Amino acid sequence: MITSDRMAQVDENAEALGVPRKQLMESSGHALARVVREHADPGDRIVVVAGRGNNGGDAFVAVRFLDEFETETLLLGREETITTDIARENWDALQESEYETREVRDSADVELPECDIVVDAMLGTGVTGALREPEATAAEAINESAATVVSVDVPSGIDADTGEADGVAVMADHVVTFHDEKPGLAALAADVTVADIGIPATAELFVEAGDLRVLGRDPMAHKGDFGEVLVVGGGPYTGAPALAGQAAMRAGADLVHVACPENVASEVAGFEEGLIVHGLAGEMLRPKHVDELLDRATDADCVVVGPGLGRAEGTLEAVREFLTAFDGRAVVDADALRAVPDADTEATLLCTPHQGELAAMGGETADGWRERKELVESFAADLGHTLLVKGPYDIVSDGETTRVNRTGNPGMTVGGTGDVLAGICGALVSTQDAVTAGGVAAHVNGKAGDAVVAAQGYGLLASDLLDAIPHAMWGDDR
Repeated sequence: MITSDRMAQVDENAEALGVPRKQLMESSGHALARVVREHADPGDRIVVVAGRGNNGGDAFVAVRFLDEFETETLLLGREETITTDIARENWDALQESEYETREVRDSADVELPECDIVVDAMLGTGVTGALREPEATAAEAINESAATVVSVDVPSGIDADTGEADGVAVMADHVVTFHDEKPGLAALAADVTVADIGIPATAELFVEAGDLRVLGRDPMAHKGDFGEVLVVGGGPYTGAPALAGQAAMRAGADLVHVACPENVASEVAGFEEGLIVHGLAGEMLRPKHVDELLDRATDADCVVVGPGLGRAEGTLEAVREFLTAFDGRAVVDADALRAVPDADTEATLLCTPHQGELAAMGGETADGWRERKELVESFAADLGHTLLVKGPYDIVSDGETTRVNRTGNPGMTVGGTGDVLAGICGALVSTQDAVTAGGVAAHVNGKAGDAVVAAQGYGLLASDLLDAIPHAMWGDDR
C-alpha cells in the first residue's frame, strides 16, 4: 500500500532510474484498457471523461487499445490547457488518428452521451478537496448514468489516502490503480485492480530525485516551521560542531544552536555569525552538563549529539545520561554512538555510524550492499532506532522501512564530511520521520560532494560541501 505523496516520489524516482514517464503512461493506459475490456461486451459504447493532467493522459492511451469498441473522449477544458507534455502528446495522437473527441469548456457543456461504460479519468491521486467545475457537474452526470463506471487510479473526488470525499465524487464500479493500492481505496465498494506498470522495485528502495519532493516549502511558511537544531559537540575538536551547525543551516533549519565546552566556544562562533553558541564550563562534556543540555533541548526540534566530543569516559557517560533522560528527536554521530546501546531512552534516534562505528556498537558489516542492507535492517530492529550506515552505498533503516543512497564519491573519505552529514540530518529530522530524513540527508550530502569533485577534482575539504548543500537540495538540476 502506498500514499499519494509517496507514489509521486516513486514516479519521479522511476524516471531517474531510466524509466520515462511516457513509458509508464503507455503501460498505464494499456492496463486500463485491459480492465475496460474485461467489463465490456462486443458492440458496447465507451465514453472517456478526461481531465487535463496525466490521469487523462492514461485514458487517452487506453482509447488506442480499444479500437474494437465505439469510443468518445470528452476533455474537460481546452486542449491548449493540457498540463503535461506527455498527456498532450497522447491527446494529439487521438486527433491525428481521428478518434471521436470533444472539448467540454464549462459545466453548461457537460452532456454525457448514451454509453455502456464510462471511464472516469478526471483527477488522479495527487488532487484533494472538493471537485471544481466542470468536474463536479461531470461527476454528477456519471453517477446518474446507468453505465458501468471504471475510474483511473482513484474515483475523482475521493481522497486517495483517506477514502473520503469533500462534496460530490464519482461512484465507481471498478478502479484501476497503478503500482500499488492506495490507502483510501479500501473504504470503497468498488472492485480494485492493481496494475503493474513496470516501475522498478528499486524506485522505492533507492533514494533519488523524487524523494527530494519532501523539501518543498509552503509560500506562507513562518519562521520556526523548518526547525530549531541544537548541536552538542566539541571539546577535543573544534571544527566538527561548527561544520555540523553550518550544515544544518545550509540544509534549511531556521535556528541552530551549538553547545560546546567553553574552551572552544569562541572558535566555533567564529566559523559563522548565524550560529548561536553556548559555552559549557570546562574543556570536555561531563555529566554535570546534562541538566543544562536537557533545558536547552526543550526548545529544539532536533538535537545533534557527538561531533567532536571525543570518547573520554566522562563524556560518554554524559551522553548516556542525556539520551536516557531525553524523549525528543536526536541525531547521534561519531564517538557518541558508543553510548547508544546502553542508553534506555524514549528518544527517537537517527544514528549515523560508518562501518567501524557500527561494529563498535555491536552491529555486523559486509562488503556487498545487499548483504549490508540485510544486516543493517536486522541490527536496527534489535537496537530499536534508525540507522544511517555510511559507505559506498549508504543504508538507512529502522528495521521495517529501508532506503539505499548511491550518491557520493571516494573524495569524501576526508575528515569532516560525516559532521556535515550529521548537520543535514539534524535539519531534516526536525521536519521529517527518521528514515526519510536519513535517506534524503545521505543523498544530499553525497550529491554535494559529487558536485564539488566534478568542479575541482579530489582534494576537497569538508567545508567545500557547505555551499553545495542548497544546490543539491533545491537546485534546478535536482
